[in-house]
Amino acid sequence: MKKPAFSVLVALSLLLALFAGGLPFAMFNGSGNRHLETADCATCHLAGKSVTPQQAGMLVASQEVLCSKCHPAAIKVSHPSGFQPKTRPIETYPLDWKGDLTCSTCHEVHASGHGLMRGTRRGKDLCFACHDAEFFRKMRDGGASLMVGHLSSGIDSEAPTLDVYSRQCMECHGNSGDPRLATLVDRNGVVRHASRSVNHPVGADYQKAAAFGGYRPRKAVERKLLLPSGLVSCVSCHSGYQKEHGKLVVTKADSKLCYECHDL
Repeated sequence: MKKPAFSVLVALSLLLALFAGGLPFAMFNGSGNRHLETADCATCHLAGKSVTPQQAGMLVASQEVLCSKCHPAAIKVSHPSGFQPKTRPIETYPLDWKGDLTCSTCHEVHASGHGLMRGTRRGKDLCFACHDAEFFRKMRDGGASLMVGHLSSGIDSEAPTLDVYSRQCMECHGNSGDPRLATLVDRNGVVRHASRSVNHPVGADYQKAAAFGGYRPRKAVERKLLLPSGLVSCVSCHSGYQKEHGKLVVTKADSKLCYECHDL
């Protein structure tokens, strides 16, 4: 039998390595479009430039620690990570060598494209890769907070620019959704909650507001609250991935949450 040409063998080897876990990403694309393509391999991989598919999972720290260096806010407002799930996800979403669900379970770290998402599932369908319907029925809102709506829903066309997290919140909490979740961001950037209990600006630049006085320093605020890109956000006050979805980061009893920012 005629032996395959050397170039064919190399190509097959690379493809096998790719599906086995991926060789160093720079070998597959020199366009500069892949995530972390220009980064030093030793920043994450114990083997540095000598990383191979077999030991690519040997990292200098956990994925949560490494990813948070560039994405500190995303780590805090995303699905819990760095633990062993009770139910194993479908094959599209791999666990790490310890059996832990990590950042790379849903994201291809060295891929390109929006969000670096694995597979084609999005929204509620992505959640069903791990969770069953009973999981959502136990939630206070019956899982309605995970239903996908329209990005512009509930946001006044003249409202200030919102951070990416607030816009994601409004996908579900816009006034075209469940009445219990209905929320509006008006033209002044004020969030009008369905409960009418508290209305507060989002999209405001905290540093600019603090310049007028009456506010705590930004660094002090960010010890507990998130200010994505320096903006006041829905996630500044609410936690999305808690058993009680939307739970306040700090209790509002005795105005404690208010005093995290306001220094009257």
